Parts: sequence; C-alpha cells; structure tokens
Amino acid sequence: MKAFHFRSHVLFFLLAAVVITTSCATVGRDFPADPVKLIENGKTTRQDIRTMFGEPWRTGMEDGKKTWTYGYYRYRLFGETVTRDLLVRFDDRGTVVSYTFSTSEIME
Repeated sequence: MKAFHFRSHVLFFLLAAVVITTSCATVGRDFPADPVKLIENGKTTRQDIRTMFGEPWRTGMEDGKKTWTYGYYRYRLFGETVTRDLLVRFDDRGTVVSYTFSTSEIME
C-alpha cells in the first residue's frame, strides 16, 4: 500500500511539473503585424482595416470617435511572452484618423 501511495505522489508531481512548464495563457485574437505599415491616416477606410486584420477584438469610442482594438496577448510561464496591440480611430466617414501599434516583438 505504501508503494502505491509513493507512486501516486510521484505521478502527481510529474504531471504537475509538465503542466507548469508548458503552461501559457492567451487573450485576444492573433492578427498580422505586417499590414500595420500600410495604414494611412485620412486614406485607409474601415473596410480596408477589416480586410487587413479581420473583425476587431473590441470596439468602442474615444473622444466621440469610433475605435477598433486588435489585441493579442500570449503569456507563458517559461519562454517568451508575445503581445500586440493595435488601436484604430475612425472619423464619421469611416476613415482612419489615427492609430497606435505596440508589440513586444522586435520590429525590423
């Protein structure tokens, strides 16, 4: 009986170690970073943004202007964390007024 308990404890700790070392959490939706350089204030439309990045993760308002947010956050207990944020602001005609992009990845 003692051998069974010892084996079950060892198995539990091995499984816990595997879970801990491979654990990660992802929030948001992945989206490509490359098309960000194609966004032009006063020129790029809401439809252009949808074509480049898909449906936004969140929508909202900022200073009376519609905003779309694209966010991807992948956190790992061990290993590299990857984060990307894109906030796009539109005027009443649906044209980009401004945008902000941030990433934890090195951009070339």
